[in-house]
Amino acid sequence: MKTKNYIAVAIFALIAVSCSVIDDLLTFSIDNQTTVTIPSGFPVNTALDLVTPDISSNSSTAFENNNTNAELVKDVKLKEMKLTVTNPANKSFSFLKSIHIYISTNSTDEIELAFLDDINSTSNTLNLTCTTAKLDKYVKASSFKLRTRAVTKETITQDVSVKADIKFQVTADPF
Repeated sequence: MKTKNYIAVAIFALIAVSCSVIDDLLTFSIDNQTTVTIPSGFPVNTALDLVTPDISSNSSTAFENNNTNAELVKDVKLKEMKLTVTNPANKSFSFLKSIHIYISTNSTDEIELAFLDDINSTSNTLNLTCTTAKLDKYVKASSFKLRTRAVTKETITQDVSVKADIKFQVTADPF
């Protein structure tokens, strides 16, 4: 009887490990990038909404490069969102109080993608907190839009360009 229990536990463990290994083999990243300009002269402690033009998702090419297609994608999450001040070159994020970024497509509702509150940074880069939202329909679309809601804590005397590096983690189903 004990032998049967050990065999059952061993088989269950093997199946669990195998599923994890298969998911790892079918998981890949899709990287996107866009730039947002925060205009100078914006009032302090007031929310500013900025919308990007359509961003090509590049998903069909990424799916093809990873031997899958949109129908086999079972899970897409935001893995990382990093913001970098690109202009002016010596500017840090010290002017920013909070930032929230939302994603939408022409056929889907807007949801929050990433955020950071109570920013206290003297760096020109920020790693935002990613939400756990399921992003399949956004990444499978040919393009998506980002809306940025920023609140400043200092007066900005010149426009600030911010590059957003976006990394989605995609897991496909083998069947």
